[in-house]
Amino acid sequence: MRLRITTVAVVIVAAVSALLLWLGWLLVGLVVRGAVPQLPASSTIVVDGVAVEASRLGDVLEQHARTQVLGAGVVAFVLLLVAAAVLAWTFTGRALRPLHDVTATARRLSAESLGERIALDGPDDEVAELADTFDAMLDRLQGAFDAQRRFVANASHELRTPLAVIRTELDVTLSDDQADVEELRRMADVVGTAALRAEQLVEALLLLARTDGIGLVVHEPVDLAAVVSSAWRSAGREAAARGVQARFATAPAPTVGDPALLERVAGNLLENAVRHNLHGGWIEVATESSTLLPYIIMACRHMPGIFARRIESRSTYEVEAPVA
Repeated sequence: MRLRITTVAVVIVAAVSALLLWLGWLLVGLVVRGAVPQLPASSTIVVDGVAVEASRLGDVLEQHARTQVLGAGVVAFVLLLVAAAVLAWTFTGRALRPLHDVTATARRLSAESLGERIALDGPDDEVAELADTFDAMLDRLQGAFDAQRRFVANASHELRTPLAVIRTELDVTLSDDQADVEELRRMADVVGTAALRAEQLVEALLLLARTDGIGLVVHEPVDLAAVVSSAWRSAGREAAARGVQARFATAPAPTVGDPALLERVAGNLLENAVRHNLHGGWIEVATESSTLLPYIIMACRHMPGIFARRIESRSTYEVEAPVA
């Protein structure tokens, strides 16, 4: 592009200079011919050491002037073309330097170096707009790659338990040569429950991945106390089967967000608290509304220790503090 722009600039300068040179050559001849005085026809004039008859004086002076203009004009024409080429090449290089930065950055980019940005400093022109657009595109790409990494990490972590349960049940049952129909039915029930759990985990992870990529689509008033009550309906059955007692202090905690996503997040946390708890353990869940954000606090006794987690209305997880 730099060579093309320089060539176009030189061609334009050459065309304009040639036109001006031709106009100068034409006008100087007319001016000189018009300025020749009327002399007697029999007189002789010496021009550059050459005797010229008075009748031919105008033609000689016109030709002489045009020759001088043409000689000087050709020299100026060449020098002007050289200057135009140098200036066009230099300024074009400076103008295209940000584009080279964009190209160099794009070539260096990979999945592991998406954090690099152009961050162009300069006038607010089209090139700066291009660089800013490129940086914004990199921000979106980095967000998409980060969401993909988190999805893969979460999926591998969350699916490990149900897949391990399925494999263990299959190995144990199939290795028992005396397994009867009742044992096979029990194994099928456990495998079906684990498969359903894996399906629910995949759906929840996909929902979180889509939300992480495009942000919350639904924004409507929701009460975190109602979210906890709705999420406990599914976790409560498993808690009753494991003898886990739940104590709730759900004060009204109004916020704005996606009710389905908040319920899914609260449900995941409650299910994990029940599933990893001791038989006959306990869970304490409270909802509060602070001056900043309403949130859910949950503590439970489990093996081997005790943990507390907070779910804020932005649907982000944050370890709050160990509790005794």
